[in-house]
Amino acid sequence: MRFRPRLTLRTRLTLVYGGLFLLGGIFMLLLTYSLVRQAIPEPGTMVQGTQEFVEGAPSTDDIQVKSEEFVFRITGEVWDDALGAISNQGALSLALVSIATIAIGWLVAGRMLRPLQRITDTAARIAESPAADRGLHERIKVAGPRDELRELSETFNHMLERLDGSFDGQRAFISNASHELRTPLTVTRALLEVAVNRRGASEEVRQLGETLLEVNVRHERLIDGLLLLMRSDRELAERSYVDLADVAEHVVAQTPAPDVAVAAEGGEAATLGETVLLERLVQNLVENAIRYNLPEDGWVRVATRTEGDRAVLEVENSGPLVPSFEVAGLFEPFRRLGTERLATASKGAGLGLSIVRAIARAHGGEATAKARGEGGLLVTVSLPEAPA
Repeated sequence: MRFRPRLTLRTRLTLVYGGLFLLGGIFMLLLTYSLVRQAIPEPGTMVQGTQEFVEGAPSTDDIQVKSEEFVFRITGEVWDDALGAISNQGALSLALVSIATIAIGWLVAGRMLRPLQRITDTAARIAESPAADRGLHERIKVAGPRDELRELSETFNHMLERLDGSFDGQRAFISNASHELRTPLTVTRALLEVAVNRRGASEEVRQLGETLLEVNVRHERLIDGLLLLMRSDRELAERSYVDLADVAEHVVAQTPAPDVAVAAEGGEAATLGETVLLERLVQNLVENAIRYNLPEDGWVRVATRTEGDRAVLEVENSGPLVPSFEVAGLFEPFRRLGTERLATASKGAGLGLSIVRAIARAHGGEATAKARGEGGLLVTVSLPEAPA
């Protein structure tokens, strides 16, 4: 592929206006040369003229001004020197003025495009923010005459205002809906536990009650996951020193794993973040690796290390074969392998990897997954390393 140099808008404007000035100057120089050339008399032409001179001493009053006529012959060398001076010195002057004009045009173009650069910088800060709604409160300072660039700045500010309001409404809706749903689910769980454990309950009632309790627990996990996802998808207010190796060892020791061998290994992987969220990140990965595993002889490996300026966490497991084209969809909410949406009887709420990705991005990192050829997944979380 052939490399093409990239010219900025400022450079293109400077070249365009500098080129137009240079073309106009060349045209004016040629026109002046042509007009002077046409006005030159033919060589050998006799020209009659008059010359005045003063007679007498300057200190006396006897001063006379006299004039006399003279005739001279025009020679071609004089006019050739004049035309040469127009062409040579005019071209040099045009070159110097063109250089000065291009330099001034560069400065003027930069000043005129400064509002556009502010728009670009604001958009870049918002796009590179780890949290989805971070930076939407920023606005571009609008100043200067009401021209196209000011209208663009005002339009961009209006768009940011609407996006900020949309995110605020989405967060408020999720928070209010989750809190409102928690109360009836808690009441339902209490009633079911009373119905199942009361004396005289038949076996059918107990089985139905236990099934409904499992469904109720799943709904509670779903609501908790929504609240955590909303919390993870925001800017972190406080950050503290966290070693992912310590968090991984703690989570592995506290997570039950029947019929699955779970091992934590690796070295120090220090980062700055919120301890509760990072612990939930590791817990979600470990629980998913245990849940979606082989029925027998399954294993999970949790490793931590430091690569350059990044703290890396890897969770690898055995399990069913995962098509490579479905790996990216596993990070979307309410998605699982092989289906568009989670069924009610699913093993989880479908938010595990979505929460992992949201927490990683809130900490300035990223979460990726790769399908293993033998089956299972390798999930890698990369976070900025804590400064020494």
